[in-house]
Amino acid sequence: MTFKAEYIWIDGTEPTAKLRSKTKIMAGSPVRDVAELPIWGFDGSSTNQARGHASDRVLKPVFSCPDPIRGGDDILVLCEVFDIDMTPHASNTRAALRPVAERFAGQQPVFGIEQEYTFFDGHRPLGFPEGGFPAAQGGYYCGVGADEIFGREIVEKHLDNCLKAGLGISGINAEVMPGQWEFQVGPLSPLEVSDQLWVARWLLYRTAEDFDVSATLDPKPVKGDWNGAGAHTNFSTEAMRTGYDAIITACESLGEGSKPMDHVKNYGAGIDDRLTGLHETAPWNEYSYGVSDRGASVRIPWQVEQDRKGYIEDRRPNANVDPYVVTRLIVDTCCTALEKAGQA
Repeated sequence: MTFKAEYIWIDGTEPTAKLRSKTKIMAGSPVRDVAELPIWGFDGSSTNQARGHASDRVLKPVFSCPDPIRGGDDILVLCEVFDIDMTPHASNTRAALRPVAERFAGQQPVFGIEQEYTFFDGHRPLGFPEGGFPAAQGGYYCGVGADEIFGREIVEKHLDNCLKAGLGISGINAEVMPGQWEFQVGPLSPLEVSDQLWVARWLLYRTAEDFDVSATLDPKPVKGDWNGAGAHTNFSTEAMRTGYDAIITACESLGEGSKPMDHVKNYGAGIDDRLTGLHETAPWNEYSYGVSDRGASVRIPWQVEQDRKGYIEDRRPNANVDPYVVTRLIVDTCCTALEKAGQA
C-alpha cells in the first residue's frame, strides 16, 4: 500500500520567498501524526538556499493535513528547512517564532489573518479589459454579478479545498479591485495560523493553476488609483479578550520608540508602495491607532470599544508578509508590554 505526501517548504528567494513542493511516495499505512513523517532532502542551490558545491538541505515536517486535490489517503506536508547539521537554515523564519510563541503561550495569543490576493490572466488582472481599465472602484467589494466579479469559481474551489484539508478558514470575500479577493485564517495560535496560512497559499496557487490563472500577493499589483493588497492581522490575548485596558496597552506598545519601523520594515516588500495614506491605509512612516478607523495603522473595531474587550487589527502588513515574522513581532511587542503592565 502506498500514498503520496506533498512536501511543501518556503524557499530563500528575496525579498519575498516563494513556495516550493515535491512529491514523496510513502509505503505502508497512511501517516496521521506529523512526528512520524520522515525528513527529506532537496537541492538548495535551485531554491536560493545553498551553493552548488554544498547544495543539500533538509526538510523536516512540522504540519500535515489531507490533500484535498489528490484525495484518498494522500497528504500535504509543510516543512521547516534545516542545514545538514540540523540547525535551522537562515531562511527558516518559523524557527525564530517557536521560542517566542512558547515564552508567551500563557497569555494565550491568537491571530486571525486576512489574506488579500489578486488573480492575473497573463499580464493583466482578471477582469481588466485588454489595453484598458475597468470602471473605477466602488462596486466590486463584496459584489455580485458577472460585470463586477471575476474568478469566483476559483475562489469557491479554493475555499472547498481548504475546508477539505481541515484548515481554519473563517471566510472569503471579493475585495475592492476587480480580480482581487480575500480569505481569512483563524483565530488560531501564532504557529497554527502561520502554518495554515502558508498551506492555504499553496492551495491557492495550486487551485488557480487548474484554471490557467495565476494568483499574486503583490501589495500594489496595479499602480495608480487602485487599492493595494494587504494581510490585515487581527490579534488578541486573554487579557485583551476580557478587558479594554489591555487593548489600549497593546495599541500603545506598537507605537513606542523604534517599534513602528521595526515592524513595518518586516511587514513585506514594497510596503511604501501600499501604505501611502490613501486607499484605506496609514502612511508607512507614521503610526496611529483609532476606533473604527481604516486609515489608522491599527484599528480598534467599534464593537470592541462597545464591549470594552476583544481584539485589535494591525492594518499595515502587506499581502506578501511572512506570517511567521508578523506574528512573532506582534506577540513579542504586545505580550512584553502587557507583561510589564501586569496585564498578562
